[in-house]
Amino acid sequence: MQDTRKDAVEGLVANVLGKRRDGDDPRRERLVRSMVEAVAGIASDRTDVVDLKLVSAALAEIGDALGRFRPYAGVRKITAFGSARTRANEPAYKLARRFSRLAADSGFMVITGAGPGIMQACNEGAGRKRSFGVNIKLPFENEANEIIRGDNKLVEFKYFFTRKLFFLKEASGVVLFPGGFGTHDEGFETLTLVQTGKAQLMPIVMLEAPGSGYWRAWDRYVRRHLLGQDLISPDDLSLYRIAGSPKEAIREFRSFYRIFHSTRVIRRRLVIRTTKQLGSAPLGHLSDRYADILGGRPIRHRAAFKEEFDEPEVAELPRLVLDFDMMSYGRLRLLIDELNRLD
Repeated sequence: MQDTRKDAVEGLVANVLGKRRDGDDPRRERLVRSMVEAVAGIASDRTDVVDLKLVSAALAEIGDALGRFRPYAGVRKITAFGSARTRANEPAYKLARRFSRLAADSGFMVITGAGPGIMQACNEGAGRKRSFGVNIKLPFENEANEIIRGDNKLVEFKYFFTRKLFFLKEASGVVLFPGGFGTHDEGFETLTLVQTGKAQLMPIVMLEAPGSGYWRAWDRYVRRHLLGQDLISPDDLSLYRIAGSPKEAIREFRSFYRIFHSTRVIRRRLVIRTTKQLGSAPLGHLSDRYADILGGRPIRHRAAFKEEFDEPEVAELPRLVLDFDMMSYGRLRLLIDELNRLD
């Protein structure tokens, strides 16, 4: 029985992948085989039909979303969260629309939940061509707004967990506007994933209208009850910023990518790609200042690792290697902020 299943898996993998070509990523066949084996294992385990439906729908949603985002892989995107109940005449709506217009003018695309309120305001501001919508199918508030409706960059999801995956997988930053339970859920999940290294380090900005005080009250709660009871560390506060205007928020996103480009973990070391070559003296200063999270070892230059062959678009960027402890992400954010201020 085991041999029969193995032969079936091999036949399916060969059929899906076709003939191997020069330049194919050697990991592709191994990963496809692993996926097929996982599905075969679920099916042969007499899994209930309701659970098979969940797995099938989730895989289909992920595949569809990957295809829709793929043509825009080279464009940085900002995911926007906020209330679906915000009306067009409210200050927060106008704030979201203005922010997204500035974001599009700065070269970013905007990802929203595709619904009404703040989501529609952001799609309006960025415009249809610079917008993505990741809509959740609900008994209410589930129809995509008129800006993104019918566009190929609108992705429909049945499950919150697959939808949330793409909110952050595709984002180079997150902006939060005032909202309810969903907005806070998305905000805290983003902070948790970045704090634990399960999502790329990125700018997270809470944007509020002048005089609102919405996020500043939230910040006081975080400082008093979370930090005050040692439930987070002081450095974790550096993972987010509060902005009082769209220009201030956009400045935060742009400054984060002034010199910093991206990261990757290779051989248990953190590789930082940068947009310019940095001198040894300022890197020495950063090594000393952040020795506590670098094991006392210096930040150093090097060429691309061989493991980075699958990212040819960043092959020529300068690189820094850090012996990062893989846990102090709030402090790493402070290091990157200083790196971005270097000349």
